[in-house]
Amino acid sequence: MEPKTSIVSSSSSKPSNPNPNPKNRDFLIHLEAYLAKRDGVDKLLKISRYASKIILASSVIPESLRLSLRLKSFESSVGVSRKAFRLGKFVQDVNALRSVNISSKEDLLLSILAYGGEGLYYFVEQFVWFGKAGLIDKKNLNSLQKISAWCEFIGYIGSVSLKVKELSQISEDEQCLLSTREVSMIRGIGYADEEEKLRKLRLKKLMKRLSVIQDFADGLMALADISDGKGMLSAPLLLSSAGLLSALISTHKNWISC
Repeated sequence: MEPKTSIVSSSSSKPSNPNPNPKNRDFLIHLEAYLAKRDGVDKLLKISRYASKIILASSVIPESLRLSLRLKSFESSVGVSRKAFRLGKFVQDVNALRSVNISSKEDLLLSILAYGGEGLYYFVEQFVWFGKAGLIDKKNLNSLQKISAWCEFIGYIGSVSLKVKELSQISEDEQCLLSTREVSMIRGIGYADEEEKLRKLRLKKLMKRLSVIQDFADGLMALADISDGKGMLSAPLLLSSAGLLSALISTHKNWISC
């Protein structure tokens, strides 16, 4: 089971704009800021885990080799370690749901699905980690993991729906800016402000699209957990590739935002 990044909407309390001058920052200072974030370390662990799973699933290394056994042990240990980063993480979804601006019943429903699903997922995952760490009895572990997978999957349904609506609004804003720029060009007046707004809007659009792709990748893994790894979409190499893709997108988003 893999955690997703926080669902970001236009009404989120967290800023969605990336650092305006990332190239001007000292790399080591930027790296320190990135590693100071919970999600920063978590996504690096996610990359290492799914890179290992891809190697194992592709049979690049024969199973008889000791390195293969070490990779399996490493992948399993990292998976359990990552669950520790979910302690208390459900609070961010509670706060996001409290602060969201509701303009329609549809938005209310989608926000409840997105933030509620993700929040319940993170809440249940705490007990999954307690079970795997040996703090509580493991007899209910399978049931907890199933509940966790369903909550995560429902959260992605709401998240993708919200982001698709946001992409539609961004496209409308982009067309308005293009029209304004065209009028300015015809009149022979400056349009530098419009160009800068377009640049930022297109970057926001790109990041939102990447976020949708990430949700689809993580949703695929959640669906595989629900189906207990059965079905055409549950091939180990496919799921491992989806996990790595999700981790790389999330790492990129976290990097440019810190």
